Amino acid sequence: MKCPFCGHLDSRVIESRTREEMTAVRRRRECPDCKRRFTTYERIEGQPLVVIKKDGSREGFSRQKVLSGMLKACEKRPIALEELEQASFAIEKDVRDTGRGEVTSREIGELVMDKLRQIDDVAYVRFASVYREFRDVDSFLQEVERILEEKGQRQT
Repeated sequence: MKCPFCGHLDSRVIESRTREEMTAVRRRRECPDCKRRFTTYERIEGQPLVVIKKDGSREGFSRQKVLSGMLKACEKRPIALEELEQASFAIEKDVRDTGRGEVTSREIGELVMDKLRQIDDVAYVRFASVYREFRDVDSFLQEVERILEEKGQRQT
């Protein structure tokens, strides 16, 4: 495996772990040249999954793109990267479990919001404000009030 830091064409596996319900292997590697460590994932390649975007165009599903959006929403929040990676894997699994080869970006966005709501309310509101395209402060406040209402119901 090529080192992402120095480009050396070999690396040593330090540790391997099975992940995601036995569908992937996480490997910690070390470059013998620069001695830096990095992580790789070996996964079974499933059927291609196509995302239908709002404008009707289609593109391949990217778990990395889901993770990137979640990372932006969680910026400067006390949330471990590992937790977001697990959430992105769960979202991909949910999408694949539908058995359909195509899924709308709206469905994916809703799954991301559900996961973020479970992880962190602030991250959820950040993501929702962009995803739902809040046009004004009132839209933002309505969403925050809805969250506070739900929390009030959970506490009683």
